[in-house]
Amino acid sequence: MRILIALAAALMVTGATTAQAVAPAALAAPDINVANVRAHLNQFQSIANANGGNRAHGRPGYLASINWVKSKLDAAGFTTRVQSFTYNGATGYNLIADYPGGDLNNVVMLGGHLDSVRSGPGINDNGTGSASILEVALQMKATNFQPTKHVRFGWWGAEELGLRGSRAYVASLSATEKSRIKAYLNFDMTGSPNPGYFVYDGADNQPSGSVALQQRLQAGFTSIGVQTELIKVGGRSDHAAFALENIATGGTFTGAEQTKTAAQARKWGGTAGQAFDRCYHRSCDTTANVNATALDRNADVIAYALWATAA
Repeated sequence: MRILIALAAALMVTGATTAQAVAPAALAAPDINVANVRAHLNQFQSIANANGGNRAHGRPGYLASINWVKSKLDAAGFTTRVQSFTYNGATGYNLIADYPGGDLNNVVMLGGHLDSVRSGPGINDNGTGSASILEVALQMKATNFQPTKHVRFGWWGAEELGLRGSRAYVASLSATEKSRIKAYLNFDMTGSPNPGYFVYDGADNQPSGSVALQQRLQAGFTSIGVQTELIKVGGRSDHAAFALENIATGGTFTGAEQTKTAAQARKWGGTAGQAFDRCYHRSCDTTANVNATALDRNADVIAYALWATAA
């Protein structure tokens, strides 16, 4: 599904007999092909299958996941680096990828955690967010997107053990480097099998600018006819490390262990009285545990938000 972003500006000349106006320009965020996102999820499943059934911190499946994502981004011309950290006696890894160009003093960052729990392959949590931002990144190159702002992506390690990777990344930045990041968008679980359509509540003790990100994500869903609800995520995901440094944050979420209400089932479909993700943190969180429609809608909204924020 294609989303159009209307970018309009008007130049008014006061004290003159004429006024010049810059005509509105339409910039299309790319239609993210959900088949491509699902192909990435199949790769994460294959990696888990070959490495003890999971992609957890300190396990070979996690490093294999990092290396595979890095290879895709390197081939697309991103500048990538792997940052290591230590937690619980094991080495963890973050992958940072910078898209060429844009104002380095005005950075828009997207991220999601790449690790799973030890009990399963973590395909919805959080293969879905990881695969979606990967495909959005690849489409930046494929469409020759030339944003005004600098765009950076992060895939975080050891989120499941207390947001360790994103905390390590933010702690490694100087005060000047932190000040350059103007927005961080987080995508953690975007294909739950009994999905809701939640947007992070920007007014929930979040830094200035978070409400604007919330509204942009809501607008993306509105443009494709999907109702949303705001959710107070608090410190449950990787945006928290950025929010603590007064960086505006936002994100989307399709639900975890909480139960879908009857009102939500009427609004979104699915099954009332059942968890949004009945396989949350379980071995059944496989490629069979993903709702393709929710995955598609969220991927398109991610592109919408990025193009609108960075263009």
